Amino acid sequence: MDELYALIEAKIKESGYQGDIDGREFYNDISDEADEKENGTYVFLIKKTDTLLYKGCMTIMDDEFDLHSVDILDGDKTYHVDFDA
Repeated sequence: MDELYALIEAKIKESGYQGDIDGREFYNDISDEADEKENGTYVFLIKKTDTLLYKGCMTIMDDEFDLHSVDILDGDKTYHVDFDA
């Protein structure tokens, strides 16, 4: 799983986002959002702080989820991360 967390961090940094990002914490936040949802495609919004939000799209399947993309909204800046690319 450490490789996955490192990949998440690298993809987010590639978007230009300069803030602190922990791949494990990010994955857990997204995973928590996917828990208890039925299969399907969802748009989600996770409020991390008053000025930091994650807005994204994921598909939930029986035992897994596929995070397609996420926009990191940090104050007045938006960083787009395409996990399908």
